[in-house]
Amino acid sequence: MSLREEILRLVERYCAETYAARPFVAGESPVPVAGRVFDGAEMGLLVDSALDFWLTTGRFADRFEHEFARWTGVRECVLVNSGSSANLLAVSALTSPKLGARRLNPGDEVITVAAGFPTTVNPIFQNGLTPVFVDVTVPTYNVDVAQLDAALSPRTRAVMLAHTLGNPFDLEAVSAFTKKHGLWLIEDCCDAVGSTYQGRKVGTWGDLATTSFYPAHHITMGEGGSVLTNQPLLRTLVESFRDWGRDCWCEPGKDNTCGKRFDWQLGGLPHGYDHKYTYSHIGYNLKLTDMQAAVGVAQLQKLDGFIAARRRNFRALYEGLREFAEFFVLPEATPGSDPSWFGFPIGVREQAPFTRNRVIRHLEQRKIATRLLFGGNLARQPAYQGAAYRVVGDLANTDFVMDRVFWIGVFPGITEPMVEYILDAFRSLAAA
Repeated sequence: MSLREEILRLVERYCAETYAARPFVAGESPVPVAGRVFDGAEMGLLVDSALDFWLTTGRFADRFEHEFARWTGVRECVLVNSGSSANLLAVSALTSPKLGARRLNPGDEVITVAAGFPTTVNPIFQNGLTPVFVDVTVPTYNVDVAQLDAALSPRTRAVMLAHTLGNPFDLEAVSAFTKKHGLWLIEDCCDAVGSTYQGRKVGTWGDLATTSFYPAHHITMGEGGSVLTNQPLLRTLVESFRDWGRDCWCEPGKDNTCGKRFDWQLGGLPHGYDHKYTYSHIGYNLKLTDMQAAVGVAQLQKLDGFIAARRRNFRALYEGLREFAEFFVLPEATPGSDPSWFGFPIGVREQAPFTRNRVIRHLEQRKIATRLLFGGNLARQPAYQGAAYRVVGDLANTDFVMDRVFWIGVFPGITEPMVEYILDAFRSLAAA
């Protein structure tokens, strides 16, 4: 046995001893909304990559990009350092002059929803574009497609929407709308990896899609994310913005892929200026490390099982909470979809004998973690006061989300005894 093999064997042993599962004790053990689920496979590949000491993207990143693209059903996957960065790169790529008349320009409008997470919307602002907020439907918590026509203006150039808590938005209606009007479509799949619509995975419908690999998400790299596309040009643009804005598309550690490294003439540079130091965009450095990608490679092997567990936990909670439908608005999947649920959203009805805050306190006191539905109504958040955006209608359902909706976890670390404990907590609330 080589020294490397011996190290990896000991790592597996260490992981098994240090992170052994502990029994759930009702009232004492926490019930989180999300968390990492891993074993010695992840830790082994993490150390294996560390032993290479290739600290930027490398063999594991390349492997993950190919395997995840194949699993999702897209041609191209570009790894980045977070889901938020993925969203930034997806929008930024569409501002490239290389897209000609279809590029997004400052002042152009992007249709989205206010009931969501900030970094779905922030890249629109960051690129000098104007968000147009439309309302959502309850209880899917996704875009109200009946408002799309009202949101359209001569400046509309794109639609960017998230699949809320893993529940796909109406991709048939949104896709038809974007195709009819020649708009770009970006799917934010950060909470929805593995969700399907009409039997087809989310992330395969839009021009670009994004994912997150933060510990709370379907698989984790600690930090990390990706941009997905079926269009090679868009992949090249995403990589350019990710890699300092460079024009060169060589892989790390490689040179002269184009065969004319010293024979380009671009911009006002002299002929022959090194292509590796030629920049066609105002970009960033948003790469992730190979150690992160190594964890993702191991996680990817568990992804189908993780998704099955999320759906199983969702069904158990739904069946158990149906008896309290007079108090709570229970979630509904978008017709034609099969969500890979990120969480279980619950709306407290106006006629309920308790407020959302009372429900949350009741659960949290029993160590059952809760979360609000992200930013509620982003148009009311302090970050966007004075920002340039447009609103369609009164966002009444978005305000309902802000005032009355919260969610609890369904992630694979939640066990049957935890689900039963959660349901008992709701029973005691209703009986009080």
